[in-house]
Amino acid sequence: MALNTRLRLIPLMLLCMSGVSLADSLPPLKVSPDLLRGRAPAPVPPVPQAVEAAPVAEPVPSPAPAAPVTPATIPAAPATPTAAGAAPVEERRLPAPAAPETAAPETATPETATPETATPEVPPPATSESPAPTSGATASAPALPLGTTAVSALRIQGARGIELVAEGEAELQRDDLVLTADRVTYREPTDEVVAEGNVVLRQGGDRIEGPRATLIVGDQVGSFESPRYALSREQGPREVGGEPRSVSGSGEADLLRLEGENQYRLENATWTTCKPVDPDWYIKARDLQLDYDREVGTARGGSVVFKDVPIFWMPWAEFPLNGQRQSGLLPPTFGSSNKTGVDFTQPYYFNIAPNYDATIAPRIMSRRGLQVGGEFRYLGEDYLGSSRVEWMPKDSITGEERRLGALQHQQRIAPNLYGSLDLNAVSDDSYFEDLSSRIGVASRVNLLREGRLIYSGGWWTASALAQSYQTLNPDADRPFANVSPYRRLPQVLLTAARPDLPGGVVAEFESEFVRFAHQDAGNPDPRRDKDEASRFTVYPQLSLPLQGAAWFLTPKAGVHYSSYDIDRRRGTTDQPDSITRSVPILSVDSGLFFERQARYFGGDYLQTLEPRLYYLRVPSRNQDDIPLFDTNRFDVGFAQLFAENRYSGSDRIGDANDLTAAVTTRFIESDTGVERLRALIGQRYYFSDQQVSLNAADTLRPSGQGAELLAGIGGRLSRTVTADSYVQYNTDLGRSERINASVRYQPDFAKVLNLSYRYAPNLRIADNIVGLEDVDVSGQWPIARGWYGVGRVTHSLKDDRITEAIGGLEYDGGCWAFRVAVHRFAIDESDVTKAVFVQLELNDLAGIGSNPIGLIKRSVPGYGKINDSSADRVFGQD
Repeated sequence: MALNTRLRLIPLMLLCMSGVSLADSLPPLKVSPDLLRGRAPAPVPPVPQAVEAAPVAEPVPSPAPAAPVTPATIPAAPATPTAAGAAPVEERRLPAPAAPETAAPETATPETATPETATPEVPPPATSESPAPTSGATASAPALPLGTTAVSALRIQGARGIELVAEGEAELQRDDLVLTADRVTYREPTDEVVAEGNVVLRQGGDRIEGPRATLIVGDQVGSFESPRYALSREQGPREVGGEPRSVSGSGEADLLRLEGENQYRLENATWTTCKPVDPDWYIKARDLQLDYDREVGTARGGSVVFKDVPIFWMPWAEFPLNGQRQSGLLPPTFGSSNKTGVDFTQPYYFNIAPNYDATIAPRIMSRRGLQVGGEFRYLGEDYLGSSRVEWMPKDSITGEERRLGALQHQQRIAPNLYGSLDLNAVSDDSYFEDLSSRIGVASRVNLLREGRLIYSGGWWTASALAQSYQTLNPDADRPFANVSPYRRLPQVLLTAARPDLPGGVVAEFESEFVRFAHQDAGNPDPRRDKDEASRFTVYPQLSLPLQGAAWFLTPKAGVHYSSYDIDRRRGTTDQPDSITRSVPILSVDSGLFFERQARYFGGDYLQTLEPRLYYLRVPSRNQDDIPLFDTNRFDVGFAQLFAENRYSGSDRIGDANDLTAAVTTRFIESDTGVERLRALIGQRYYFSDQQVSLNAADTLRPSGQGAELLAGIGGRLSRTVTADSYVQYNTDLGRSERINASVRYQPDFAKVLNLSYRYAPNLRIADNIVGLEDVDVSGQWPIARGWYGVGRVTHSLKDDRITEAIGGLEYDGGCWAFRVAVHRFAIDESDVTKAVFVQLELNDLAGIGSNPIGLIKRSVPGYGKINDSSADRVFGQD
């Protein structure tokens, strides 16, 4: 793709310039997912090199020279000794059009008859039963042996083994190379061809045409005068299972030299991936070399011309011919925001090896100053990873040095032992807010730092983890600003499962040891001082899955045991330091499946009805003395209705004596298997009061009442419309606690409209209720010929303000695309970030400017990249 290409320019003069995002422009290494699945990834193959093998002609005695002949068919003769690289030659004549029935066919007589020259054959007149052959290639001739040269024309003169002159629709063919012209002269001893008048050379997907050409056929060297050319190569699939696509380049020149297989050199030439006639953009060069073995073009004394206006001057440049990674300057990034001012980055890319690369990216911000960033990526048979650094000697606004460092690494240490590292750090709390124009980056709070080991022993797995965070607190007034997770130094897990015990019994086992530490432990401020502890848990379980064609029943029993050794904070020394807890857990899960054929709205459907009952019994245990290290309450959802614990983590095991009832129905189109509609409803009923809570604010359910009623409906209502909705209704208070609803209209590629509504008045972040109610509208739509509009607006009904807005225009020029987008987002009401993105993308060459594609794809569900090839356009994919 255009965004994955490299343009190397030395030195570079910009006549017109806008900039591309470094992160979006880097191409992927050949990373195999097998590394993470316990299988060795395939070794990275070496870069293929072209190997030319000339056909070998078997020497035989040379026949007597043949006399020149006039229009006639010359039968194939035994192969004669030829120069190195020359191939056996077969001369044939294209039959002339059928003569009128009253005209007698003319037979040409050789000037000098010899025993070696056969009498010419005259084609019979064409009849309705035997249509006249068409002119052109030797399509009607039998297939030629590999390496054989065939010459055909309306008239052939010369001596076999010395020189043949073919005139009138002349053609020379060897294997997949076909040369046609008004006149072709073939000198067999040197394997040389001289073609004159309407010369066309075709080989594979390549086509070169001009008034005159010379060519050594076997060596594929020669020249074309004033050529027009179109060269096409197949680009390999971008991911496993993907289909290859054809990438073409075309242009014209004063002279084209063929310098061997896949090697072309042109003088005063152009090259483009646009249509050959009147291209919108092209590379113009005094000297242009196209190397299709390395998939690299080299231009000297050239420029990039867009709409007849030079936008780059390139004294020397290398560019990819087929999306290959190439060392050199990446297209620059140019943009602006209210945090950084005018922002310009000029990355340089080092293609060290097929499985190693690096990028260095100097960045200048008018408000902040100079920053230098770099990234190194690597891949081996047993490992992969990347590292990134950013450094600013002095921020012009804050006056401070600012830094970022990140390292991600995955390693297969042994056949069943894996390890990984994920380390991230910045110099200050406001780093992302000040230096990023993306909401997903600017709103980051906790930076992960962890190392992990995993051993898979077949039916059991063990892992060890050391984990901590850097917590960013740019504004202490924010409700979530001071949330800092506990560190795990270390955490050791052991899990096992045996589904093959006698009687169909399934045994499972989970155990954990973890040491919780916190950066605020021992803080002089008693309000910030945190408990630390070691926790050991064991949870053995037995279940008996029973099932039939239309039912299932799974009783399950287990015991959750926990032991704590706690280092109490100041002021809580009256609480115990050692705590143990044993909680039995019993459950029965059951369900039925009904289906029937039905007909609605003129269509045949398979309708299902799937009732499900889930009973859970967990006795109450007093857990108030146990601090909360990794535990919070789950959001209520359909998955949580059938969960054993209403809390995450292990610091609270919620008591339960309740029954969940749910039913699902689906309407599946009989012909296509498409699920047109699904609807589900469920509720949990309590037979005893809940007693275990997180804190005083935690809501507990009394017995005899149903909890929240959950309902959802959605599906693909038609070919163009999909909808989804979810409602959580509080039966105690008689009000909705959460509503999510969305609808999408997508009649075609790059035509999509989305509308969604979210309502969660009691949404909790940490110990604070922040609430949420907003409407989100987004879409992409053609507005004029080649022009598309794209945008998104998220409006908070709770705060009556726009929290995020994106507006943009795109233009599809066929072989190029232009995009401009404006992005505004607010982390809170007083902190608003604005950014502008402008990009010109030259298909299969480079993207110039700040790339908004990633932002738009995340913001507009169903967005279609307008200049993707048809093979990349998967309708309905996000």
